[in-house]
Amino acid sequence: MSLIRRQFLSRAALATSVLGAPALAQAQSATKFNWKMTSAYGKGSPFYMDGPGSATDLAKRIREMSDGRLNIQVFGAGELIPAFEGFDAVRAGTVEMNHANAYFWTGKTAAAQYFTAVPFGMNFQGMNGWLYDGGGIDLWNEVYAPFGMVALPCGNTGVQMTGWFKKEIKTVADLKGLKMRIPGLAGKVYANLGVDVKVLPGGEIFPALERGVIDAAEFVGPFQDRRLGLQKAAKYYYTTGWHESSTVSELLINKAAWDKLPADLKAIVTNASAACNVISEGWCQKANSEAMEDLIKNQGVIARPLPDDVVKALKVETDKVLADAIKDPLTKKVHDSYFAFKAKYDRWSEISEEAYHLKVRG
Repeated sequence: MSLIRRQFLSRAALATSVLGAPALAQAQSATKFNWKMTSAYGKGSPFYMDGPGSATDLAKRIREMSDGRLNIQVFGAGELIPAFEGFDAVRAGTVEMNHANAYFWTGKTAAAQYFTAVPFGMNFQGMNGWLYDGGGIDLWNEVYAPFGMVALPCGNTGVQMTGWFKKEIKTVADLKGLKMRIPGLAGKVYANLGVDVKVLPGGEIFPALERGVIDAAEFVGPFQDRRLGLQKAAKYYYTTGWHESSTVSELLINKAAWDKLPADLKAIVTNASAACNVISEGWCQKANSEAMEDLIKNQGVIARPLPDDVVKALKVETDKVLADAIKDPLTKKVHDSYFAFKAKYDRWSEISEEAYHLKVRG
């Protein structure tokens, strides 16, 4: 082939590529995706399914930001699949997304716990620092890679309440024999102290507590707990937030479906999730402060911190549970990253947040 002919063909190919690029981009921008998102929480559940930063709000933001190119139909627990089957549904490709909390999947991989909440762990600010800038999200996706899934943080409750108890807790001995709804690593910690641990979906907590099937229950915080009516079944409402100092909502996505999205739609999902992460936590601060005041003033709730000796015992057992969890190499990798970041954040928090609160409240 002559040099002139080679140059001609090369230029023709280049021209075709350049001319074809806008057409390809236009075709991608015209493609519409219709996805399904399931949830571990029932339809209408505040924070998780309804209101600012919820699964419904997230789907709405994605639809509007994408100008209708990515439409997500949201299903509450039980509408399409049972509450705790989102992991398997996304993994199988039955649905493209699930909205829940990663610690529900500790039976699949122990490391999942760290991406929801760790007992005696970081608060909202620290958790976000680790996830977004400390390598947390990358580790999250490394953990889920063998299952063909990716994940993003898309909500946060902030510090939760210890929970509702039918009887007063004065000593560690009062925990022994209690039947309590409590998920995640915290459940293992309580079990070490003699608690009979139950894992129930949100909608089943009140009837179980009312009928005496359980003696105590942890859910989220004053607003969501009041909506479930837990104050009608138990009057002692304890706090410390030891078990869930920052509870992350997880957007779980099928990796094969994710890879089919063009870059701009991936960016929209990522940024909409980040927005809901911040917006939901802000909503919790307002909603919980108002609900807590109502529970104490108008509904006869006795709110108090757990006794110091109980908290100390929980911390001892937490250390044991975490030591057992990190026998798995991948869990240890996540654990080491989390607590290395926490150590740095704690030092900074002492100088910033804690010093501020001491001065203001002192």
